[in-house]
Amino acid sequence: MRHFTTAVLERHASLSGHFETEPFETGWASEAIFFIRAEEITGENPLLHARVQLSADGIHWIDEGTAFEAITARGDYFVRVTHFGGWLRLAGQVNGGEENRFEATIHLVLKE
Repeated sequence: MRHFTTAVLERHASLSGHFETEPFETGWASEAIFFIRAEEITGENPLLHARVQLSADGIHWIDEGTAFEAITARGDYFVRVTHFGGWLRLAGQVNGGEENRFEATIHLVLKE
């Protein structure tokens, strides 16, 4: 039987400027999917950029290479990741200063 877990890294978070999600220990898993649900968007022409980061220790972070297409509208988005280290998180930014915001929920689904 396969094992899986779903972690809520951010729930209804107000994202603006640079951000990082809570890190999650993932060393036991072989597959990961990040989901972003863009719930509300405010500002003028906001763009949300997010990329996957990995870590050996949960403290020092490296870009893994997987990134979401720029998010411009409400909806659900995902990326798949394999061959990662012991920890994962998302890092990103919302363009345009403090007036541009995304309210979002971010999940990490892990499977072995």
